[in-house]
Amino acid sequence: MKQPQHIIQFLLNDNLIEIDFSKSVEYKPTTTVLNYLRSLPGHKGVKEGCAEGDCGACTVVLAEYNQNGSFTYKAVTSCLLFLPMIHGKQLITVEGLAEKNGDQWELHPVQKEIIQSFGSQCGYCTPGIVMSLFALYKNHDNPSKTIINDALTGNLCRCTGYRPIIEAAEKACANIKSHQLTVKEKKAENIFKALGSLEKSIAIESQGQKYFRPATLHNALSLIKQYPKAHIVTGGSDIAIKQTKKQEFLEEIIDISGLRELKGHSEDQANIYLGAGLSMEEVKTIVDNKIPELHHILSYFGSLQIRNIATIGGNLGTASPISDTLPVLIARKAKVILKSGDKERTQSIDSFIKGYRKTNINPDELIYRIVIPKTMKGVIFKSYKLSKRKELDISSVSGAFRLQLDNEKKITDIALVFGGMAEMPKKAVQTEMFLMKKKFERETIETAMKILYDEFMPITDARASDVGRRLMARNLLMKFYNDV
Repeated sequence: MKQPQHIIQFLLNDNLIEIDFSKSVEYKPTTTVLNYLRSLPGHKGVKEGCAEGDCGACTVVLAEYNQNGSFTYKAVTSCLLFLPMIHGKQLITVEGLAEKNGDQWELHPVQKEIIQSFGSQCGYCTPGIVMSLFALYKNHDNPSKTIINDALTGNLCRCTGYRPIIEAAEKACANIKSHQLTVKEKKAENIFKALGSLEKSIAIESQGQKYFRPATLHNALSLIKQYPKAHIVTGGSDIAIKQTKKQEFLEEIIDISGLRELKGHSEDQANIYLGAGLSMEEVKTIVDNKIPELHHILSYFGSLQIRNIATIGGNLGTASPISDTLPVLIARKAKVILKSGDKERTQSIDSFIKGYRKTNINPDELIYRIVIPKTMKGVIFKSYKLSKRKELDISSVSGAFRLQLDNEKKITDIALVFGGMAEMPKKAVQTEMFLMKKKFERETIETAMKILYDEFMPITDARASDVGRRLMARNLLMKFYNDV
């Protein structure tokens, strides 16, 4: 079946959906999946609680059919997804979990256990919680408490409490023995096989908007050159908020979330190479035991739903001053590879970030790959995040440190990189200069803390005062010393 450029296709639970944007007056290309579902009869399980991916009330599950005959399941927040981003995927909602057995409907195990454990009171957040548990059920057999808590971090509940919900998760996911495709999965598999390849470029011009979803990197680079002012979307967790919270009208969008060329990863003896389109959750898994301080900081990056959407390239491109990952990448001496046409350009991430949400990227370039050096012998790395909530919160201050000592425990190399202390992630250069070639001992660190306190002039905002940030940065240096 030939795919017209302006039509998207996806499964909504068990049913094939086609949306022709050239004929639709109800949906724009930037209509969110949440608002699309809310417009349909019988799909009101998703709720809008925050419209920025924080509450989890709009959680759905996206399933991708793999060529090996399996499905990959990811819990995501539907308020941050534009409709064309789910092209070629299966959108699963709470209404699609139960299966009909004769004349009776049989609830999914996670639904049954929520009932049995009394895991719902007002019910507003319950469908989102159920969908997070469904993704947990599909991905983990007998998950640990840590994995369960991580799966539920992105679902806020203010009346039931989490104990019965966690209990429901433990019971539902205990001893899952069947790894065969379910009846619903078989049906979805047959539909996807009949559709054939859905990896074709989409170009939508509708209601004053131009939305492009290129199928290849070559096509994407051509579009970027043709539309230099277009918003580049990889995961959409940042761009979508411009529309949902700031009410901006997005005229031109180039959606590169489907580019396979940006989703690869590899490594050699010296470096790990990450495609810019890898999700934060995928990066977290890849760097586990290889770059522990990046894995650690990503464990507290948003929620699982956000990490399943947000990408490493998108996070780098935002150049946020309160970024959790940028201090780590700068301390690691990581590099970014930029691509335009047939050319590639490599920059250190330290020089790539130019100022407040500004990068050294040319209008016709795309963030292609991130190169992270592996740990060298004798070099110590640590990362820290300070925020009002431990999880699902933006940093007040973040820090990443690199240290190397000689045989006499004198400092031969050091990097102190902070987020939240300036208009962009920055090194504490004066403090680093003071520490160089000095002995790594408490007296030296205490003196360095005084220098560090006066080195930055942070702002006061809702997350912390300027004095509070100075104290946090200073105390992180002492924490680093104690940890080492």
